[in-house]
Amino acid sequence: MEFVSPEGLRLDGRRPKELRRLACELGCLPHADGSAQLQMGNTKVVAAVFGPHEVTNRGDMVNDRIFINAEVAIAGFASDRKKIGRGDRRAAELTRSLRGALEQTVLLEQAPRSQVDVFVHVLVADGGLLPACINAAVLALAHAGVRQRDTMAACSVAYLESTPLLDAGAAEESGGGAVIVAALLQAAEVLPLLTVDRKLPLETLEAVIELAAAGAAAVSQWMKAQLLDHVQKLAICQAVAR
Repeated sequence: MEFVSPEGLRLDGRRPKELRRLACELGCLPHADGSAQLQMGNTKVVAAVFGPHEVTNRGDMVNDRIFINAEVAIAGFASDRKKIGRGDRRAAELTRSLRGALEQTVLLEQAPRSQVDVFVHVLVADGGLLPACINAAVLALAHAGVRQRDTMAACSVAYLESTPLLDAGAAEESGGGAVIVAALLQAAEVLPLLTVDRKLPLETLEAVIELAAAGAAAVSQWMKAQLLDHVQKLAICQAVAR
């Protein structure tokens, strides 16, 4: 399969360094304290946040910080690719990575001895699952009023045919090359999460990580704009209601 045409176009018509279309809806789940539905290309996830609230299991209580209870679930209809026995394992991997990333951005000391629940459901899986889960969770946390160090965002890169492809789709991720995921705290210039699924030459790896970080920075700016737009719309609605 040819992943980049002679004209420089990918399978979905994008350029190698072009993000997929982004769309989100904040407050999509009225019974949650915060929620967000996010689309990155065809990949669609929904995140719900509850808390901070009293710790459910006393064994999870931490005296000086919040306990983050994160969980990712993948709908059975999320992908048409049959991977028998892989669904639960993949969800567990996503859950571990999501929890680790959120612990780096949430201000854990804001509510000691409490718990925040973050539930992410994958509705459509078409590549970039971990970035989509992280980005949706960050938006939902912001919507819930949970304070964070920055608007953390994540993005992936697939390295195929000696070409780095930003924000990889499912076909690109399964094309046999390396896939890199980076989450970025832009203000601190820190990557709280970085995953590389196979070896690359050092100079190539550095360039691919730099591209993933640049993609995450662009997504972060977009997320900030969505949050600002949401707040402005709420302010207008409140002013009209008075």
